[in-house]
Amino acid sequence: MKLLHTMLRVGDLDRSIKFYTEVLGMRLLRRHDYPEGKFTLAFIGYQDESEGAVIELTWNWGVDSYEMGNAFGHIALAVPDAYRACDEIRARGGKVVREAGPMKHGTTVIAFVEDPDGYKIELIQHA
Repeated sequence: MKLLHTMLRVGDLDRSIKFYTEVLGMRLLRRHDYPEGKFTLAFIGYQDESEGAVIELTWNWGVDSYEMGNAFGHIALAVPDAYRACDEIRARGGKVVREAGPMKHGTTVIAFVEDPDGYKIELIQHA
């Protein structure tokens, strides 16, 4: 088995694609409209789908927001320097919701940012 993608429902697909590509540096891998189903899928990631897991952004036409619920936690990204990543994300218009620093009860440096729909993305510093 192989992990392929994580799907997130978004209220404004273009806004979300802009966040993930321009703020977090991912690439838009593919995008397809499904007129009969009234939805659009966009796949984004740092590498091609054949090389690793990506994120599927799903936009259901006419739906501009969702209730977040409390079951989903976050997506995690490895970064070489969480402090610098926060500065760069903030400079590109991203929202840092937990500044970089050691995690509670540990020494790993982490931070959290939030996408336009309120999904949390954890930045984990890996040397």
